[in-house]
Amino acid sequence: MQTFAPTALLRWRLAVFAIFTASGLSIATWAARVPSIKLALDIDNGAVGLLLLGMGAASLIGLSCASLIAARIGTRRGMLTMMLMLSVGVALIGVGTDLVGSLPVVLLGLALFGFGNGCLDVLMNVDGAAIEVEVGKTILPLFHAFFSLGTVIGAGLGAAAAGAGVGVFPHTVAVACAVVVIAVVAFLFVPQRTFGSPDAAASGWKERLTVALSAWREPRTYVLGVVMLGMAFAEGGANDWMALGVSEEHGGGEALGAVALTVFSVAMTAVRVIGGPLADRFGRVATLRVLSITAAAGILLFILAPNMPLVFVGAALWGIGASLGFPLGMSAAADDPEHAAARVSAASAIGYIAFLCGPPILGVISDHIGLLNTLYIIVALVVASGFASGAAKPLPGTRGTSH
Repeated sequence: MQTFAPTALLRWRLAVFAIFTASGLSIATWAARVPSIKLALDIDNGAVGLLLLGMGAASLIGLSCASLIAARIGTRRGMLTMMLMLSVGVALIGVGTDLVGSLPVVLLGLALFGFGNGCLDVLMNVDGAAIEVEVGKTILPLFHAFFSLGTVIGAGLGAAAAGAGVGVFPHTVAVACAVVVIAVVAFLFVPQRTFGSPDAAASGWKERLTVALSAWREPRTYVLGVVMLGMAFAEGGANDWMALGVSEEHGGGEALGAVALTVFSVAMTAVRVIGGPLADRFGRVATLRVLSITAAAGILLFILAPNMPLVFVGAALWGIGASLGFPLGMSAAADDPEHAAARVSAASAIGYIAFLCGPPILGVISDHIGLLNTLYIIVALVVASGFASGAAKPLPGTRGTSH
């Protein structure tokens, strides 16, 4: 296993923190402005769902290419390339909404954004898991806390922009420029590493790709994917539909919709900050089961709340409950350092398929039964995730066996 000096490890850690933040910022920028985009383009929930489906399809391609890109050029150059691509996509969303009023242009922007962010999600989780192995304790929840911090910033800026009547174009261009700056600066401090096990390091990229894909033959990969699927649905569903749920179904308007998403993101971020010590103290399985109950209760309250304060309480509980499913799933995949990169890549791909494809499916269903009723599907998946969380139990003989 490659080792790093303390200062190099710290710089690497800070750089990956920044990358997670940029990813969250970009996603929340789109999510917070969905009501504005829907209004500007004069489309219904079904059309929004189709936009999300286009983004999801591109994201799936990005997810599928992540192992190939990592094996070919490494996570360092891969993350830089994907961040530049998603920045172009974010800017195009604004161009399509405000400058040309074109649904196809918005879809093109979402496709570039989806491919870039889908691939980036895998690459940054691989690096985060590698850092976790280096420091020898559970810190992936903290990386995801920075992702959530990015969503807090993005949702907050979205709420401010919607409230002040700022157009989608200037908003998205400003965010795209910020992501480019973060990408270039972070690139300077992320080490160039070989993707795969030490034995693959001296071989060609095709051999490294074979090692990277080996985790797909392991049953535990799929069981961890099931654990993560429910929470990924919960997080993705909130990011894409919570603002509309508040603004339209609960009659709160665009600004309060963005505020609710901010509440969700703040709650999720707060728990992710303390998630590592929490999991180390009580164990992954117990932590995941308690939080699945919390998430289910929060979503139910969000659906059934008779007034806006209770809607916000539901959003907060939803965020708390959904906070650790994904990062603790990644942590479980990284238990064995020799196979961590391949297993994290595979497990994160399964989780992100749910994260990205779930919301568009919910959008199509919501046109038939209503958005709030559609959220009951997420409740069922969250409960299933809690029942399956035993798969996150640490592997024998690894650093997590004391959990």
